[in-house]
Amino acid sequence: MRIGELAELAGTSTRALRYYEQHGLLAARRTSNGYREYDDSDLRLVREIRSLLEIGFNLEDTRPFVECLRSGRATGAECPGSIEVLGRKLADLDGCIARLQAVRRVVERELIHATEEATELKSKGVT
Repeated sequence: MRIGELAELAGTSTRALRYYEQHGLLAARRTSNGYREYDDSDLRLVREIRSLLEIGFNLEDTRPFVECLRSGRATGAECPGSIEVLGRKLADLDGCIARLQAVRRVVERELIHATEEATELKSKGVT
């Protein structure tokens, strides 16, 4: 299949595919007239890249998953490099969640304090 068809099937742009190729994640074969040629395995790689990017991985993080698929594994997450990236991402997410929970507690305390103060002022007839 040509680049336009691959882009359509993968739900991305031809520009993104050329970008993945530029970064060594996708390797196009060239026809005699210079057109890029892809097959179903390339579609699988692009879908893996896209799904990882959509959930917050950066482009370089996708590399071990792509290499894992290229090695013939059933999924891109079965190889040690992919497992390492998943672990690192999970730790990053846990850190973000902890920071958000801390911020939430501060905001909640401020809201409770402000609500109590407003209630007190209202009971005193101050608006």
